[in-house]
Amino acid sequence: MIYRLSVKSHAKQEFLDITDRVNDAVSQSGIEEGICVVYAAHTTAGITINEHADPDVVADILSRLDAIVPQQVNYKHAEGNSAAHIKATLVGASVTVAVQYGELALGTWQGIFFCEFDGPRNREVIVKVISDRES
Repeated sequence: MIYRLSVKSHAKQEFLDITDRVNDAVSQSGIEEGICVVYAAHTTAGITINEHADPDVVADILSRLDAIVPQQVNYKHAEGNSAAHIKATLVGASVTVAVQYGELALGTWQGIFFCEFDGPRNREVIVKVISDRES
């Protein structure tokens, strides 16, 4: 089953915790065991799994990404958002999570984040839930 989640970012860069929304999609699918693929169909945004208990972790990640990929360098891309493209490439466009007992099999501190690098924007996340049983 495929689900589409609308995501609205409010800042140039931010990580939005979408764990509960993805888990809701898994629950709606009715699948007890399998996998869930979470995908951002954007070239200046990504998806990652990291700690969602302490917001300082996200702040640290964004800070280090800014240090690695500064906003303004002599980029050739005319739109002025090359840093966002590079950060999205480093983070990646998708994650795959096991589904067990009808929910995401995440670790205690793990959450799924939509990573905005060129906001604020209205975005879409695609969630595909696949059963481990063949149809």
